[in-house]
Amino acid sequence: MSSARTAYETLEPFHVLAYFNPGMKAALDATGLSAVAFYAGARGAPLGACAPSVVSATFFNFNPALIEPAWRDAVGVGLDKVSAARYEMLDGQLRGILGDGVGDPAIGELADTFEAVVAGLPLGGRPLAAAWASSEVPDAPHLRLWRYVAVLREWRGDNHIATLLTHGLDGLDVVTFHEAQLPDPTVARRIMGREMIKFTRGWSDADWESSVDRLVAAGLAERTGTPNALGVAHRLTADGAATYDDIEAETDALGETVWSAPGLADALTRARPYVKTIIDAGVLPGTRKK
Repeated sequence: MSSARTAYETLEPFHVLAYFNPGMKAALDATGLSAVAFYAGARGAPLGACAPSVVSATFFNFNPALIEPAWRDAVGVGLDKVSAARYEMLDGQLRGILGDGVGDPAIGELADTFEAVVAGLPLGGRPLAAAWASSEVPDAPHLRLWRYVAVLREWRGDNHIATLLTHGLDGLDVVTFHEAQLPDPTVARRIMGREMIKFTRGWSDADWESSVDRLVAAGLAERTGTPNALGVAHRLTADGAATYDDIEAETDALGETVWSAPGLADALTRARPYVKTIIDAGVLPGTRKK
């Protein structure tokens, strides 16, 4: 596994805690926003009060009809207020999950390490990462750590979008391509399924079917006729599977020079116990409390 892939697999659960946790209801109540508007505002806040189309462009695979009115709502409440509510929620969740571990000196040391990584990132052509890299840094070490992980996560995401575009994939087609069954069913990966994608990304059944038609026409997928347990009734062709592998490898390659720097493998190793504690808390999708 490449260094960039190892970093992504290690740190992603720490990042997504901000969007999946039991404190979300209190954050929604504090801001008066819907879940979609809070997500749009919390993730897009570093962009400032820009045009809604800019936010939907950086989010990439969401239906603009879902994100753009949600963004307007978040801007109306105040992006500073949304961001503050997100950090307050994260503070409570990390303290509750990590317990006494939240005060470990290692948390601050990891934040310092990833701060140095962020300082060296090339940000050209990476708008969401650039916005996050210029956002305010919290004082608490565990929140500082989350903020630097967020920059690194969005940086990888911007790289991934660039790679997808070079392969002719955009919007919903990216999602139906990713969610497709694989020729080799034993390959493990994170997928959400048809209904969850439609619900969280704002796409309809007609949108989904039209997207699958485009993948089939491009020779990237074929219809199976029978939905799997997650409601997906199309499978990547050999060409589609090769394209999938190429996209993942190219995305990793863009981050390899960053993550292969001396000392970062050790930092990821030191981060794993904290990430595992979050996974074991059972609050993230697909996890159970241990």
